[in-house]
Parts: sequence; C-alpha cells; structure tokens
Amino acid sequence: MRLDKYLKVSRLIKRRTVANEACDAGRVMINDKPAKASAEVKPGDRLTIGFGNKEVKVEIVAVTETVKKEVADQLFKYIN
Repeated sequence: MRLDKYLKVSRLIKRRTVANEACDAGRVMINDKPAKASAEVKPGDRLTIGFGNKEVKVEIVAVTETVKKEVADQLFKYIN
C-alpha cells in the first residue's frame, strides 16, 4: 500500500492530501530514510512523522485497504 494512503487509513494523518504534503516536505521517514508519498509500506516498517517540534515513531503491524475508526489504532504500535 502507498505510504500516503496508509497514513490516512491508519488515521495517523487525517487527510491523504495532508499526508502527501508531509511526505513532499520530508517530514515522513520509513526506516530512517526520507520517503515519498508513493513508497510502498509493509508490516515491520518503522515510520517517523514530524509534527512541528515533536516526532511520532510507529511500527506498522498490519496493512489493510479499509478499516473502521475504532480499530484503526491496531494497524500500528508506538515505539520510542
């Protein structure tokens, strides 16, 4: 699945266009490498997302095309 779509489906970022802009600005990294919005993600990948002056680090647990809001947080787990 594309990175921008995963960020939207997992609800780490609310809109796909915002996810696209974050990737273009270099604020999203996969396994400590800058990522484009079209990069493919898979379970086990580690994402680092910069939100202003803080970073969110997560590990992808599952990749699904659609998911209900209540279980969206089961697609990833936070890491330090």
